[in-house]
Amino acid sequence: MPLSHILAALLVTAIWGLSFVVIKLGVGTMPPLLLAALRFLFAALPAVFFVRLPKTDWRRVVAYGFFLGVAQFGLLFAALGLGMPASLASVVMQAQVFFTILFAALVMGERPGPHQVIGGLVASFGLILIAWPRMTGGGAVPFLMTVLAAASWGVANIVSKKAGRVDMLGFIVWSSLVAPLPLLGLSLWLDGPGTVWTALTQIDRNTLLAVAYLAYPTTIFAFGIWAYLLSRHPAATVTPFALFVPVAGILGSALILGEEMHPIEAMGGAVIVLGLAFNIFGPRLMGSLRR
Repeated sequence: MPLSHILAALLVTAIWGLSFVVIKLGVGTMPPLLLAALRFLFAALPAVFFVRLPKTDWRRVVAYGFFLGVAQFGLLFAALGLGMPASLASVVMQAQVFFTILFAALVMGERPGPHQVIGGLVASFGLILIAWPRMTGGGAVPFLMTVLAAASWGVANIVSKKAGRVDMLGFIVWSSLVAPLPLLGLSLWLDGPGTVWTALTQIDRNTLLAVAYLAYPTTIFAFGIWAYLLSRHPAATVTPFALFVPVAGILGSALILGEEMHPIEAMGGAVIVLGLAFNIFGPRLMGSLRR
C-alpha cells in the first residue's frame, strides 16, 4: 500500500473519530434520525447537479446509500440519542472491520488469513466484555443497535468494493441522495411531525455546524477516500486502519464531552483494539515467530 494511501486512510479515521463527538452534540439538540437525514441531504445537494452519476449498476448506488445512510447511520445516531456514549460507540463500530472481512469471504471469496481469524476472535471477546454489563437495563438496546450499525457498515464496504473502480465522488454523492427521505419518514413516524417541525424551525448555529461537518468532511471526503481505497486494495488491508478511529473518538469525547469509560468498558475496548492491531501486524508477528 503506497505511503500516500496510508496517510489518506489515517486522515479519514481521524475525521471519523471526531464525528462521534459531533453526532453526540447534534443529537442533544435535534431528533437523531432528522439529524441523519440532514447530513445526507446536504451531502447530496447541490452536488448531484454538478457531479455525474457513476458508471456502475444503479442498484449498487442505491444499496450503498441504504446500508450506509439509512441502516448504519440511522442506527448509530439513534443509539447515541438513546444514551450510547460517543467514546464507546467509536470503539464498538470498529467491529465493521471483522464484519467486512466476513462478508468479503462469503460474497467475494477473499479468504481471511489466520491472523485475521485470531484478531476477529479477540475483538469478539472485547465486544462481549462491553456487552455483558449492558445486557440488563436500558444499555442493551443502544449497544445492540451500534453492533448492527457496524454490520451495516460492513455490508456497505462490500457494496462499494463490488462497484469496482468508479468515480468515487459521484458514487458517494449520488448514494447520499438515497438516505434523506427514508430517514425523514422514520423521524416523522417515531418523533412526530410537531417535534420535527420545531427542530427544523428552531435550528441553531451549532447544529448547522454539526450538519456541515457530518455532510462534507465526514461523508463526501472521508467515505469517498475510503471507498477509493477499498476499490484498489483488499478489504483486509484497508479496514484495519479503522483501529485509529476509537483513538480520536475517545480523546475527543474525553476533552470535549467529558466522558469517562467504566473499567470493564475500557478493558473491552482495549481488547477490541488488540484484535484490530493483530489484524494489521499479525503477519509480521507470525513471520518473526517462525524464524
